[in-house]
Amino acid sequence: MGVIVSLLWGCTLAPEYTRPASSVPADWPTGAAYNETKSAVSTPAVPELPWREFFTDERLQKIIETALNNNRDLRLAVLNVEKARALYGIQRAELLPAVNATGSMDRQRVPADLSTTGSVMTTEQYNVNLGISSWEMDFFGRIRSLKDSALEEYIATDQARRSAQILLVSTVANAYLTLAADRENFKLVASTLETQEASYKLIRKRYDVGLASELDLRRAQSQVDAARGDVAHYTQLAAQDENALNLLVGSPTPRALLPADLGSVSPPKEILPGMSSELLLQRPDVLAGEHRLKAANANIGAARAAFFPRISLTTAIGTASAELSGLFKSGSNTWGFTPQIVLPIFDARMWSAYDATKVEREIALAQYEKAIQTAFREVADALAVRGTVNQQIAAQQSLVDAVAETYRLSNARYTKGIDSYLSVLDAQRSLYAAQQGLIALHLFRFTNLVTLYKVLGGGA
Repeated sequence: MGVIVSLLWGCTLAPEYTRPASSVPADWPTGAAYNETKSAVSTPAVPELPWREFFTDERLQKIIETALNNNRDLRLAVLNVEKARALYGIQRAELLPAVNATGSMDRQRVPADLSTTGSVMTTEQYNVNLGISSWEMDFFGRIRSLKDSALEEYIATDQARRSAQILLVSTVANAYLTLAADRENFKLVASTLETQEASYKLIRKRYDVGLASELDLRRAQSQVDAARGDVAHYTQLAAQDENALNLLVGSPTPRALLPADLGSVSPPKEILPGMSSELLLQRPDVLAGEHRLKAANANIGAARAAFFPRISLTTAIGTASAELSGLFKSGSNTWGFTPQIVLPIFDARMWSAYDATKVEREIALAQYEKAIQTAFREVADALAVRGTVNQQIAAQQSLVDAVAETYRLSNARYTKGIDSYLSVLDAQRSLYAAQQGLIALHLFRFTNLVTLYKVLGGGA
């Protein structure tokens, strides 16, 4: 009999969980955009690579560490984990009986026609009891299924906290790099303004002696004014970038930790995802989706168990007396034992609840598969950038060199009176745009490394 009870006590009606088959290719995409990623040096698996090793810039490391301590969004994620753990503890405690001690006094007046003595009387009763109040004996695993569901939700919430941490780290890094790029752009426009002002002064002198036309003078002035506007614009952008970084960090960032330009930033470590896309199954958001799928699976077990009898037990031992002083005298002890069984006969809500849990499982499955597909797409996009961005930078650098030489020759031809100032202006605009494009590509390369680190699951 004891063996049967033990078997019943350990049973659960939840379906056996098996991890769904991956809904993405086993290997990463191939093609011209990914050729460079194949020849790179292999690195540790990204989830095992701490962010302190990936980000090699010491100033950025300090900023990220401050953000992890101060950021309010991450703090909320941590508090949600604590809440989920407490809720799991509550559900797990349902498996154990709740033992309570109670004390009571009952004093009432009994009318004469209800009194056993035929006269008005006042009765008193004092009770002290220790017992279990309506403890459900979980023979069919309903409470255990709910406990398992709460556990999976707790783990999913913890994975969401990991996702929030990885997102914070990558967002802080991108904000830091964006500030560095905008400060470098500011240096470029400030230098361009100096050059334009020098050209304007030279043309002004030529105009005063009749060697330059008023049209050339006005064109030079327009370039100076445009450069002044760009200086103000990048001054604004750098200030806004700093504000955004301070918000992420949760406190003002010390000036000594801010980057001067992109050239002063130590680039992140080169990484690769490995050969198989199975790595995506370790991403926090994918793991969170799988644990929510397991929670939905456990809820099916709880819904199934609701069709079976519920057995609950209420019991108490104590003492009772008509006088307070007689509570603990010999012969005043009392006890009560009240088992109860509830057998569902007809309740249409139970079938609807069961159907709802099955639909919830299908929803969780679809969300899990979508998380994997989204992760694959994000990694593939980052790999496509990684495989081509160096070629873009090389081409852009060559363009900068070519346009710089064009500007030098155009300026020399104008100075000698061979060519008009319009060709100089065109060369200036082209050089300025090419230099800005080169800064943008360097920023794009850095931020894509951060993105690749994030979409591959980051590290602790």
